Amino acid sequence: MSPVLSWNLRERSSFIYRILHVLDCSVVCGFLWVLVTLYQVPWSNYYNWFVFVSFIVSFFSFQTFQLYRSWRGWKYYREFLVIVKAWGTVIGVLLFYFFIFKISEAYSRVVFLVWSLLTPFLIFVLHLIVRKMLRYYRSQGKNIRHAVIVGAGDLGMRMINQVEAIPWAGIEVVGFFDDKDETRRKLDELNKPLLGKIDQIADYLKEHDIDYVYIALPMRAEKKIFTILKDCRDLGAQIYLIPDLYAFGLHHAEIQSLGEMLILSFNPDTSWKRAFDVIFSILILFAASPLLFLIAILIKIDSRGPVFYCHRRITTTGREFECFKFRTMVIDADQQLKQILASDPELKDEWYRTYKLKNDPRVTRIGRFLRRTSLDELPQFYNVLKGEMSVVGARPIVGKELEEYYKDKDEGSAGLYCSMKPGITGPWQVMKRTDMDDYQERVELDDWYVLNFSFWNDMKIIWRTVVCVFTGKGAY
Repeated sequence: MSPVLSWNLRERSSFIYRILHVLDCSVVCGFLWVLVTLYQVPWSNYYNWFVFVSFIVSFFSFQTFQLYRSWRGWKYYREFLVIVKAWGTVIGVLLFYFFIFKISEAYSRVVFLVWSLLTPFLIFVLHLIVRKMLRYYRSQGKNIRHAVIVGAGDLGMRMINQVEAIPWAGIEVVGFFDDKDETRRKLDELNKPLLGKIDQIADYLKEHDIDYVYIALPMRAEKKIFTILKDCRDLGAQIYLIPDLYAFGLHHAEIQSLGEMLILSFNPDTSWKRAFDVIFSILILFAASPLLFLIAILIKIDSRGPVFYCHRRITTTGREFECFKFRTMVIDADQQLKQILASDPELKDEWYRTYKLKNDPRVTRIGRFLRRTSLDELPQFYNVLKGEMSVVGARPIVGKELEEYYKDKDEGSAGLYCSMKPGITGPWQVMKRTDMDDYQERVELDDWYVLNFSFWNDMKIIWRTVVCVFTGKGAY
């Protein structure tokens, strides 16, 4: 693309955002007029001044909070949060305006309340429409921004894969800079050129029209990173440093502050998850209380022994807790297991491969039904309320499993596992359940969940768990 055409596209994009800025402020004032009309409030000169002040304050607040920055590749909710912050500032200034001039009685409180609550949503919808339009144009190869990636290692490969996965962001990677010539073959497979050595990037930026520079170098290359920042920040491109978080194997790492210090947290933000866990568990325990009582009676009738079975499992940071289940085996199950494994090599091999026996003779009659329907895990909602488990998460495992199957992995599976609470259900429950022949598959599913957990993924897993419970697929 020629520099002239690229510049025209940038100017057009900037013009769109200037129009959007004025349109947002007009929506603020127009929506106020609509509400005053709907609530049949007499329009007075006070409202004329209020509209004027609202427009001016909104104009400067929206600009101050950078509502019209480039949102390429950003999540929608982040833009909405910025809108809410900017609008909160507007409301704060207007309340101060009422207080200073003692004129709050001149306005309808109902209109002001509805206007205050709904306006940010209207602005967000307007921005959503504009973003959808821009996404469409970008997907057609228009309004494109050009980028280069410094570093063709694993982090650089992750970066270009991410960029190509979101074509609507309108970012085209024109090539890489790297000091290793052997990366050229890898880049040829991506159909991306090696533009030069890392110390040549400044000269390249002087001669080419580049919008973004993504630094994808490992943390140990701090001298090269500092040189790029020192030499290239005045050459027309925006520079971004991609933190090498993947080196630590945790996607959910985030930057936090402690006083004046910036720190990197490897503890996923699960505050929403805890609130959901508590509410969901209370509802389930309340709704299922008659069923819990019936199951307890059937267990006592079927075999002697306690109703519940407690087993030590691993939770966050590697701490152990007592995991509750309805008892599904005879009371001397541990002693019988030793005899079974000693007398049957095939069962011994199955046990050490999966830590389960498909046709376990120790399981009681009611226990087999409870396992097939997963009803034996209902008491674990009590563990959820205690904060030891989550409704959705990785499998609850014992310390021996953590030592033998997680800590030996180069990917840091033990650290991943211990960063979140285990779940009553999870991908292991709905994808293959106990049909997995290889224990390594279980570890990989646990890794996948920790690296990809989200509210919507949890909802999907819960729904699929309900289906599995009724079909009994893969459970024994």
